Amino acid sequence: MKELKSVFSREELAENAVKLLKKLIATPSMSRDEYNASLIIEGFFNEHQLTVNRFKNNIWATNKHFDAGKPSILLNTHHDTVKPNKAYTLDPFIPVEKDGKLFGLGSNDAGASLVAMAQTFLYFYEAEDLSHNLVIALTAEEEISGLDGIEALFPQLPNVELAIVGEPTKMNLAIAEKGLLVIDGEMLGTPSHAAHPNDDNAIVKCMKDLQNILDFKFPKVSDYLGEVKVTLSVLNAGTQHNVVPEKCNFTLDVRVTDEYTNREVFEIIQSQMKSKLTPRSFRLNSSKIDVKHPFVQAGLALGRTTYGSPTSSDQAIIPCTSVKLGVGDSLRSHTADEFVYIDEIREGIDIYIKVLEKIL
Repeated sequence: MKELKSVFSREELAENAVKLLKKLIATPSMSRDEYNASLIIEGFFNEHQLTVNRFKNNIWATNKHFDAGKPSILLNTHHDTVKPNKAYTLDPFIPVEKDGKLFGLGSNDAGASLVAMAQTFLYFYEAEDLSHNLVIALTAEEEISGLDGIEALFPQLPNVELAIVGEPTKMNLAIAEKGLLVIDGEMLGTPSHAAHPNDDNAIVKCMKDLQNILDFKFPKVSDYLGEVKVTLSVLNAGTQHNVVPEKCNFTLDVRVTDEYTNREVFEIIQSQMKSKLTPRSFRLNSSKIDVKHPFVQAGLALGRTTYGSPTSSDQAIIPCTSVKLGVGDSLRSHTADEFVYIDEIREGIDIYIKVLEKIL
C-alpha cells in the first residue's frame, strides 16, 4: 500500500484504546447480555463519524472507501465475557490501573484485542487504494459458542477472504487451533443391593470403558497441534452407599486437531467404547492457515512466532481462512483479578498496523 498518513498518532490510538477498555470493563457484558456493551462500542464509532451497522448485539463497519469489487480482511473479536469467579479480590467491574496493568473482567479476554482492533480500524479507515477492504466486527456470544454472534453475522459481511481473530496470543500468530467436541456418555448396568454380588455394575463397567478411551492414541498427529486430547470432565453415578446404581453418566471434552473433523473423531471414539455416546455438536472444528500465507509471512517478517493453539474460539465457526492474533496472554483468561498490561495494548496496535501495512 502507499505510505499512509493517518489522522491519529500511535500514542493517541493507545490512549483512546485504554479509555475505551475502561468503559467496557465498567459495563457488565456476560454472554447473551451484551447489549449495553454493544452501545458503548457503537457510540465509540459514532464519535468518530463512522457509519456503523448493528445485527443483534454485533457491531460492524467497513472502511470509508469500501470497494465491492475487492475482497475483505476482517478484524473480529468478542465483547462478551464469562461470569466473574468467586476468587476475585477486586471488583471485576471497576477498572483499576496499577503498576502498568489494567485490571477488570474481560480486560485480557478479549477487551484488549477489541480496543486494539478498533484503533487499528480507525487508523486505516480513511485510507484510499487499499488492496483489500477492511471490515471490523465486534461480536457477541463467543464465550458460549452461541448462535447469535459471528456465526449469525458472517453471511452479512462483504466477501471476507481472511479473518484475523483477536484472542490473547501475546501478539504471536496462532496458525492452527484445536476444535472442540463435547460428548455425553451413559453406561447402563444392573441395580442391586451393595451387599450382594453384581457382575453388571454400571460404575465398574464405565470406569473400564473410560480408561480404555483415555489410554487410546489417535493415529494421526498434527505438526502444530499435536495429538487429539480426550479429557474426562464430568462423572455422575449413584445416590446411596448401599445401592449399586442402574447407570453411570459422564462427559468427555475432546480437543480435535486439524488432522480430523469432529465427526471423524466421534466415530473413532464410538468404535472404541461400549457406552452410549451422544455428541452435543459437530460445529466447532479445528482450523489452520498455511504458514506461507502472506499475512503469516508478514507477521514472521516482524519477528512474531507461530504456534498451534489448544483453546477454541470463534475461529471454529468462521467459514473462511483465519488466523488468531491478539493482545494479552491466554493464561490470564477467566482468572480472578484478570488484567492486561497497558504496554501490551500499545504493542498490539503497533503490530496490527505494521502487519496490515504489508498486505493492504
